[in-house]
Amino acid sequence: MEETITGPLRGVRILEFSQIIAGPVAGIYLSDFGADVIKVEPLEGESRRNSAAVVPNEGKYFQSLNRGKRSLALDLKSESGLDIILRLLPSIDVVLINYRNGVAERLGIDYLSLCKIRPDIIYASITGFGNSGPHTTKGGSDIVAQAYSGVMAAEGKMDEDGAPLPVQVTPIIDKTSGLAAAMSICAALYERERTGRGQELSLSLLQSGLDLLATRVMREPVHDVTVRDPLMSEIDARRSSGATYRELMALRPKQTMRFTSHRLFYSGYHTKRGSLILGALTQQNRDSVRKLLNFYDETDSPDFDASNAENEIRVTDWKKELQTIFMGREASAWEELLNAVGVPVSVVHFAEEMSSDPQVIAMGMMSNLEHEVTGPQQVVGPIVQMSVTPTEARLPAPKLGSHSESILREAGFTESEINRFRDEKII
Repeated sequence: MEETITGPLRGVRILEFSQIIAGPVAGIYLSDFGADVIKVEPLEGESRRNSAAVVPNEGKYFQSLNRGKRSLALDLKSESGLDIILRLLPSIDVVLINYRNGVAERLGIDYLSLCKIRPDIIYASITGFGNSGPHTTKGGSDIVAQAYSGVMAAEGKMDEDGAPLPVQVTPIIDKTSGLAAAMSICAALYERERTGRGQELSLSLLQSGLDLLATRVMREPVHDVTVRDPLMSEIDARRSSGATYRELMALRPKQTMRFTSHRLFYSGYHTKRGSLILGALTQQNRDSVRKLLNFYDETDSPDFDASNAENEIRVTDWKKELQTIFMGREASAWEELLNAVGVPVSVVHFAEEMSSDPQVIAMGMMSNLEHEVTGPQQVVGPIVQMSVTPTEARLPAPKLGSHSESILREAGFTESEINRFRDEKII
């Protein structure tokens, strides 16, 4: 590649067999660290290229998930397509894949097949439910993983009919899995640098979902007998009697009543103009809010019994009192006052306005790129900044197959071979 690369993974080449979100996200992070990420796509392109697309094949959704990569479009199901992959492999350090279990084996690109050619290959596979157990071949997506792992019920969101809704701000389990994959690949590269050994890395959406809820999933006898077991006993009984999702969700507050101070000081409020979020997790922060507002409550008192029904009513009344106070000023004014006394606080913004936010601009969190089809664009830059080996959003998302021929030339394929592959619609 012609451009100067300074990231810590410069010189590392990654072959990415990916679709949707988890795999592509991992590829972005690795590219930002300087890796040469080659995204393998079918000849018609990944289906998400046209999700909510204004320009055919170049949807914003796809571009945001695949910047920094080069596109190799080929018929992977053909013998010649597989041969291309196997001939590329000696120059590849990492294979990243998020196909359903069994697909890689059918295509001949599973770990056991590839490590015969490149024994020190690092092979990271992201699946829905892992590579063993009764759900090995079960299809996985973020919304399904949210439902299965408990993330959806933990959030407790419902539509107007009481049906469950996912965490919708972002595909949170997919994104977490992508981060975990990038982290584990970096760790595996470090191990290979020390020992020369490659390895297989197995990640799943289910494991990521459990990790997000580690506190609730965890079992601990003293807490469980007091809080978890009574709750689950009631949920099981109500579920057996045919309770609706809405009715089951109504049981959840009983588990969280002990955190009543959170309802007051780790919460959202309307203001005279705009909405405000308080993030006062510590008693010191909460006391700062109380002093600033001349507000008194007893939720931090050692004698306050959160399970007492009368106290639940008192907390509701305190919440209303705080709401009345916050209606006295604009959200931005409250933010300034609370910031001054060290309380975590923020006005509620829309994602669409963040590209011009002063803090985002000051930190250089956006990067300017030029897409060969859609033109100039601003993208969210690397998730981490490094002082010695700078990370960088180097490339926009690739046009379908725009690098196929250059990738093959770099791997030693002749012009006649490349022409034949193109004529035979292999690439």
